[in-house]
Amino acid sequence: MKSIVLYDTTLRDGTQRAAISLSLDDKLQIAALLDEFGMDYIEGGFPGSNPKDAQFFEWMRQHPKVSKMAAFGSTVRKGMEAKDDPNLRALVDAQSGVATIFGKASAFHAEKVLGVDRAENLRMVESSIRFLVGEGLEVLFDAEHFFDGCREDQDYAMEVLKRAQDGGAAWVVLCDTNGGSLPHHVGEMVSRAAEAVQVRIGIHAHDDSGLGVANSLEAVLAGAEMVQGTINGYGERCGNANLCTVIPDLVLKMGYDLNCAPALDNLTRLSRTVADIANLSLDAAAPFVGENAFTHKAGLHVGAVRKHPHAYEHVKPESVGQTRRVLMSELAGRANLLYQFDGLNLEPQALTNLMDDVKRLEAQGYQFEAAESSVALMVQRAMGQVPSFYHVDRFHVSVAMDGVPVTEATVRLTVGQQTVLEVGDGDGPVNALDNALRRALTRFYPVIGDLRLTDYKVRVLDANEATAATVRVHVRSEFHGEPVTTVGVSPNILEASWKALLDAVDYALWRDQSQHSADPGLPPSEM
Repeated sequence: MKSIVLYDTTLRDGTQRAAISLSLDDKLQIAALLDEFGMDYIEGGFPGSNPKDAQFFEWMRQHPKVSKMAAFGSTVRKGMEAKDDPNLRALVDAQSGVATIFGKASAFHAEKVLGVDRAENLRMVESSIRFLVGEGLEVLFDAEHFFDGCREDQDYAMEVLKRAQDGGAAWVVLCDTNGGSLPHHVGEMVSRAAEAVQVRIGIHAHDDSGLGVANSLEAVLAGAEMVQGTINGYGERCGNANLCTVIPDLVLKMGYDLNCAPALDNLTRLSRTVADIANLSLDAAAPFVGENAFTHKAGLHVGAVRKHPHAYEHVKPESVGQTRRVLMSELAGRANLLYQFDGLNLEPQALTNLMDDVKRLEAQGYQFEAAESSVALMVQRAMGQVPSFYHVDRFHVSVAMDGVPVTEATVRLTVGQQTVLEVGDGDGPVNALDNALRRALTRFYPVIGDLRLTDYKVRVLDANEATAATVRVHVRSEFHGEPVTTVGVSPNILEASWKALLDAVDYALWRDQSQHSADPGLPPSEM
């Protein structure tokens, strides 16, 4: 089985994405995750460009890792000797053991962008690598704009690779820097490069044509033994080849041996943790690691998956650390309910009525895909498993101006034989309602104190109705480490919010009582 080497450049190329700014601590956390995962090379940054990257390599020297750490830089400046170039000296001083330098493999870029003639560009490439190798470093040469250079002057692009080889490079990495190449061209040029040089070949693809992953896999088929990329495809413009897609494709689809293969079931955790550290939302539709990657909605599909999961899943979800999700919606069928609620004990007509209720509510604007707790409550109520924990008599919200807005909410409810009236204030009407409801219920159900609201979203369903439009409110909470997702719909934003809040409370109370043997029909004070 052929082995492929992985080179992660999230900490350098990935940080060139708009909206990403990693602190030193962020970079150290990500490096630790990549090392734990089994990445072969981790490109730590550009020590000649900023103090933060220099500090990163200093820390790494004191805390050895299993992965090889690579410092990144450019070839010597035109007209300068390599030994005198401060950028190259910074690569040596980083003491990382590996240096990756980029140079022009395109005659156009050398002459028109860099402002050097072809011969000087070749000298810069070879002398830079020779100097670094002489300093005891393993050197990777990133042949920048290689594929564009092949379209302009293929002989010159190949000559750049030969000069990198002559300088002692351990790898020449072919870069689709503009991300505009197509797979057939990438495969052809990798094959020709493999004929032109004996040094090992890598691929560095960008995603501007949406082909970063495809071009990387095509390069491997043509002879590349290293794939460079980033976690979640982070990078400048449209990003780099997404290693979270490349890795499972290489292992599960193409049968290659990767050092990180034993940790493949940690891929989703790696992807999401890096996204959290970068303070970016992960694309729900991302292959393999996205929230929707193994999510099923249509009833026909769910029915098939219940019998044969591979009918609508190209790999096992657990192979990449994922779990299967089945959603409820107007497209759902009985199979969706039966899958989500194993052992569901409802008569056929009751099951049909429940599905009709779901579809009727979705027609009114409800969306249960992101409100799985509300669906669970509907099912459990249909089976008579959710008691009446309390009864809401009324609620009232007022906003007064006293220099600044002052918001108060009053909630009156009945628990068993007792009636309670509570007032709560807050930063806004929903926050005030939430606080008042909690105060009213906590004396009877202390467990409500463990329910924590974490997200609140409002969606206007018909913008043409302006301020009279129906709105959908999604509330996300956390209860004993479990996510609680609920939904409410109404033309009145407060009523929609109230419905979602009540579902969250009811779900928490139902979950708590289902885990205890006490009589669920009475509050603790009356047991």
